[in-house]
Amino acid sequence: MPTFHSKTDPKILTQFEKDIKDVHLIYNYAAHDANGNPEKWKYEMWFAHPTLIVYAIHGGPMAGRLNYQRCSYQCIRLGELWQCNWLEETGTICSLVYDIPNKKISTLLGFSQGHWGKRKGSAWGQEKFGRL
Repeated sequence: MPTFHSKTDPKILTQFEKDIKDVHLIYNYAAHDANGNPEKWKYEMWFAHPTLIVYAIHGGPMAGRLNYQRCSYQCIRLGELWQCNWLEETGTICSLVYDIPNKKISTLLGFSQGHWGKRKGSAWGQEKFGRL
């Protein structure tokens, strides 16, 4: 797995510091389990560094996951709109857009076929934190 898929443009670092550095976001959304029953999923994330995102998952099939990933940020509109993209070690593609003035998060996740099967290693993020 590559350590990054693209780099945050160094020209936006000052704006990153101003707009989103150390911002802590929490979002909830409604989902359904395999049997169609409603579930509430809760995610937290921190924009910790221009090449790093830290997140925790509190609901759904990956509940309990605490992880950090190398990422890239794009400033779409100064002071208003940012995008963050990363690739999980599982092959999951993640992208989110943070709309600062409207306090909204839009996300896109692309899961691999193997993601849905039972497997060891779903707590890999906690192991990474233990090595820090």
